[in-house]
Amino acid sequence: MGGSSSPCASCKLLRRRCTKDCIFAPYFPPNELHKFAIVHKVFGASNISKMLQELPIQQRADAVNSLVYEANARMRDPVYGCVGAISFLQNQISQLEMQIAIAQAEILCIQMQDDNNNNYNLSEIQIGNNDNNLQHEYISLLQIINNTN
Repeated sequence: MGGSSSPCASCKLLRRRCTKDCIFAPYFPPNELHKFAIVHKVFGASNISKMLQELPIQQRADAVNSLVYEANARMRDPVYGCVGAISFLQNQISQLEMQIAIAQAEILCIQMQDDNNNNYNLSEIQIGNNDNNLQHEYISLLQIINNTN
């Protein structure tokens, strides 16, 4: 029972007697029934017990936190779980990086129009920290934008 008079969330949900050596008691306190319920629904009490028994005691709390996180993700997305959320965020990052690159290319285009009287050519444009590879990428992107406009 982990030192309390109330059974842990696992034993309460499974309607069994909570013993002092209950493997769930340290990680699923009586006031967090929902935490065990969702993990139990996704993984099953037997599987959770096996996983915890195979881990060193110092790693069990982290494992339980991971199981709770994954179970919540599986409830939202039964097929992909956490991987679906990670993929969504990676796609969002890629889209934002592209938007930043386009905005920077548009800034270069505006700078070129402003500096048109100075007869700059594309190879003379200085970008950021004078990184030649970055400069060539922006110039290429700028040329693509100019060709599509």
